[in-house]
Amino acid sequence: MFKLIPTDEKFFDMFQQSAELFRKGTVLLREVAEDCALLRVNAAKLERLEHDADQVTHEVLVRLDRSFITPIDREDIHRLALALDDCMDTMEAATDHMVLYGIKTIPEPVKALAEYIEAQSKQIVAMMPLIKTLKWDLIRPHCIEINRLENEADRVTRQALAGLFTPGIDVLDVIRWRDIYDLLEGTTDKCEDVAGIIEGIVLKHG
Repeated sequence: MFKLIPTDEKFFDMFQQSAELFRKGTVLLREVAEDCALLRVNAAKLERLEHDADQVTHEVLVRLDRSFITPIDREDIHRLALALDDCMDTMEAATDHMVLYGIKTIPEPVKALAEYIEAQSKQIVAMMPLIKTLKWDLIRPHCIEINRLENEADRVTRQALAGLFTPGIDVLDVIRWRDIYDLLEGTTDKCEDVAGIIEGIVLKHG
């Protein structure tokens, strides 16, 4: 017995493209975390990447609407496309808030979160060509690592938020950094969502 899989792999190519755009964006975020002087320049670059990612997502959805047969379930293609887009959108919103709030210095927790996000993006990029293999043993290590990084990001975020409520902290700084931390930690959550969707696809079809 064998399964006849449609040979059209354009969806997988577009997923790969979306993941690569996200990874490029995480590099810009990490650079900002290391050098705040790059904030405005990199935020503008990240905004352009976000527009490119939106275009890829649009192309996926249009192709999905026009395709009679798809290599994996239609709802899974739709969910994965939007989940990848959410990763980029949430990360871009974080740098946008930094610019909006006039951030001049970057605290250590932001540097750690940026590194976690970049590490997750590398795992996502590595997973993309593996989806079509439908082999759980190949996907599983990447899912585990993305989950571990998300847990670490949760820990760092909790500590950072607790630090905002020490005596002497300006209330406006509390508001600014609470929003930024929420968006950065939210990005790690979105990465975990991507891993979960891919995991579900492989378990369903493998």
